[in-house]
Amino acid sequence: MPTDAPHPRSTDELLHALQENHRRPYGRTRTVTAEELVDAAERFDEPVPLIHALLELQEAYTYGSDPRKSPVVFARLLTLFDEQPDAFDERLRHQLFWRFKWVANALIALPEIPLTSLRQWLGEMRDRYEKAGLGLQPYYGQAYQLAAHVGEDTTLAYELWAARRRTPLSDCEACEIRERALHRADAGDDERALEIWAPVLAGKESCQEEPARSVSYALLPLVRTGRADRARELHLAGYRACRRNAGMAGEVGRHLEFCALTGNEGRGVELLAENRNLFDEVDSPLDLLHFLTGVEVLLSRVEGLGHGELPVAGYAGRAWTVASLRAEVRERGEGLAARFDTRNGTTLHSDHRRERLDRAPLLDALELTLRSRGLDDLAEGASRTDAATGSGTAPAPTAPRTAEALPESVPELILRARELDELGHPDARACWARLRTFVAAPGYTHPDDPAVGPYVRLRADLLSDEANRAAERDEFAVAVELQEEAAGLYDEAGAPGDAVLARACGLLAAAEIPAEDGVGEAGAMADALTGAHAGLVRLHEETPGLAPYIEGRLLRLRASALGLRLQASGDQEHVAPVLAEVELLESFALRHSIDGQVSGAMLLRAGTYALSGDLPAAVTEADALRERLTEHGPAWHLPRVLGLRGRLQLGLRDASAAYADLTEGLRQAAAWPAEAVDTGRLHGDLAEACMHLGRPDEALTQLTRSAEAELRAEKRTDAFCAYSNAAQLCLDLGRIEDCIALLDSLLTEPDVVAGKVDDRLVAQLRLVRARALHAGEDLKAATAEFVTLAAESAGWEDDPGSHAMIAAETAMLLAESGEFERAGEAAGRALAAHALAPRYEQLSNCLRELARLRAQQQGPDGLDGALAHLATAERIADEARAAGFEPVGRSLESALAYEHGRVNAYVGQYDDALAALEKALALVGEPGPETGGAGEWAECVRLAGIVEGVYLERPAAALTRLDAAVDRLAALGHTDEREPLASLAAQLRDEA
Repeated sequence: MPTDAPHPRSTDELLHALQENHRRPYGRTRTVTAEELVDAAERFDEPVPLIHALLELQEAYTYGSDPRKSPVVFARLLTLFDEQPDAFDERLRHQLFWRFKWVANALIALPEIPLTSLRQWLGEMRDRYEKAGLGLQPYYGQAYQLAAHVGEDTTLAYELWAARRRTPLSDCEACEIRERALHRADAGDDERALEIWAPVLAGKESCQEEPARSVSYALLPLVRTGRADRARELHLAGYRACRRNAGMAGEVGRHLEFCALTGNEGRGVELLAENRNLFDEVDSPLDLLHFLTGVEVLLSRVEGLGHGELPVAGYAGRAWTVASLRAEVRERGEGLAARFDTRNGTTLHSDHRRERLDRAPLLDALELTLRSRGLDDLAEGASRTDAATGSGTAPAPTAPRTAEALPESVPELILRARELDELGHPDARACWARLRTFVAAPGYTHPDDPAVGPYVRLRADLLSDEANRAAERDEFAVAVELQEEAAGLYDEAGAPGDAVLARACGLLAAAEIPAEDGVGEAGAMADALTGAHAGLVRLHEETPGLAPYIEGRLLRLRASALGLRLQASGDQEHVAPVLAEVELLESFALRHSIDGQVSGAMLLRAGTYALSGDLPAAVTEADALRERLTEHGPAWHLPRVLGLRGRLQLGLRDASAAYADLTEGLRQAAAWPAEAVDTGRLHGDLAEACMHLGRPDEALTQLTRSAEAELRAEKRTDAFCAYSNAAQLCLDLGRIEDCIALLDSLLTEPDVVAGKVDDRLVAQLRLVRARALHAGEDLKAATAEFVTLAAESAGWEDDPGSHAMIAAETAMLLAESGEFERAGEAAGRALAAHALAPRYEQLSNCLRELARLRAQQQGPDGLDGALAHLATAERIADEARAAGFEPVGRSLESALAYEHGRVNAYVGQYDDALAALEKALALVGEPGPETGGAGEWAECVRLAGIVEGVYLERPAAALTRLDAAVDRLAALGHTDEREPLASLAAQLRDEA
């Protein structure tokens, strides 16, 4: 699989290509490129470039799970060392001797390598180390690992290794901690193992493989010792570090096992699908054995719960069910274990496999993510369950009440569906759904019953119901097409009233189709709705003798068209026409005792008052409607009214009242199908009330419930918007791994992968994920995602402002990574987009951060570049001031002055730094009792105190400045801002 990269024409180009390849993730692309670079290096007839290329290739094989090829490459390196030792400087020599361990591990992973060959290699390693005058602790470490792998008594081997002093060629602290902890875990001492593991699990000791490897082993001991919450945290972070990585297939297998034993079988099946590549990409038999055993633990558990026919991801080339894949995995896993045991002369690997497969579940259910999946949901193809329950006092979702038993006979079912539909009863949907199943079944025969009418009318009924559902999902074009077809069938069936109603619904749906270019959308929508209203009135007037329920619906559509026009335009002149139509509807409904339309009229009136800005009048109308519904019904309207009242209370800034209304609305909604009472919106509005009440964790719970409700209602855009808000809230709350896990789950949704979800919405999810990765200190992954997003958003000609924002953030991450040339290019693209759609604050923040990072990382060499960034930031501040722009955060001018101070301090220009900080203090101004500027002022004083007292060695002047600031802040009650200054003053006095 050759790559398209040009062949290096010089050794400098070769070394640059090796560096570029080294940045790539382990996998096929990196490995193939490394192979090509070795071929290129051989053409230069110089040993050093070839040594570098071979080292890169061996690393690619080792961490790309290809152990068969790693020893071959190392043999070439060893030959070069024997023939041309002077070509190996100290660093290359260290690399060579370090990789004896890599070869030992590679040979262990291959059951076809005889045990005698393994021991011979360790003997070679010992001889080479002794000849080179190197300590033997690394050798004894490998001898212990071989004994543990074979199943020999490891007591002596462990002591010979663990008791020896570490050498420069010893495995890193994190890896040695893992081996010591596993030694205790294998002996059944979970507590001692976790005690040893503590520095690695806490992130105090780490390396390329750690803590990801240790986390996978520690999950079950943590659960067994009662630390399930800690296991949950580590699972989320640890799985992300190893997913889809062929070199960590065993770790993935242990995460699958963890899911299976903690009641998260559904999540396990999802993770298996995400790692389907491992079935075909893992070339290490030992890694594959560990992976397949974890897979089998999961599949055994799922099959044991009665889901053996559930489709799952497996080996490429065929479809798999849980049962069929389990059988395949069992055969392969048993075969691999037997091969290792035959080579080793023990039964260790078969015994260990059996031990894992025989483990009983440790917990009935451990909530791992905000999107928990149940096997029943997966079996139904929905892949959705109610979101996880968080802290707070809002009611947990109650299962909707089951609809009344549906009639068994088709004629009775048809009549019942039409009766409920006339009333607007939510159970009509269940009747139509059952009828749709009957009609679609082979051999359906329509009943010959005059009361039921012809088959063509039933087809029209089903199309009309389908159209209404499409309109609820905002699929208005689909709704129009379906209503037109239904109207034609109603005409054919001799049901003119129903035909008129279908055409009327189609008219309104057509007016709601968004403009393709989005330009002038509100005005165009208002015009379309004006035309739709005129058409509805015309239809109404031209069709006399309509049944009251149909005429009531026509009047409701007329009022709704004008209400939507008011919502689109916001024009106060559009208020009176809505109220007039509402009056007509209400009078007609009262006259004919159509309670549902009376309620609809009052709900429209309340909404119109709200849109006109008269919130108290809207609340009064909602209260009157609530009272009427309690007395006359229909009861299924109550949740919507309570939802409206809750939103009105939010508008009136009474979050407590809103919370009470929305909570009651959800309680009432539990009695009805979710789509009939808009449960998703109730949860979303309750989330907003929780945020106003200072209950962010409860708000997060409500947001995820809202999203799941919208997904069940097939309102995917609303659902993904709610999830996006939930992810952002997770990030704001510092729940970084929850945020990333939620977004990872969303971004692997089939609709997202297939490109069926709005690309801007998906980009927003990816943007939040990139920010979360950065907050989680995964700079490499965050930068890669930002670079990709910046490239994609460059094509958003209709939204240059978003591109400016994304490119600016990309520039900052590239600079943080030390890639200042690329950072400058990204900043240039951000500035170009900013010229089209100004983003003053984001660009100023970006340029100041680039300046800071240059000065911090490059010192005096980076000063010119840093000052150039600050000069551009000054130009932007001037433009913002001229445009009357008011920043959300600090003043752009004071922030710029502060950054001048910091940049100059980094490069040792302390007098210039202090002058800049004095300017910043003047711009910020003295703090007052309000908290707004106190923090910025205190930070300027703090940095000025450091520059003056420490670097300029004028402690007396610095203390005078600091003491005055401390006294002022204390008098104003700014305790938090005062503390750092008081601490600095005390430090200066101690050093005086």
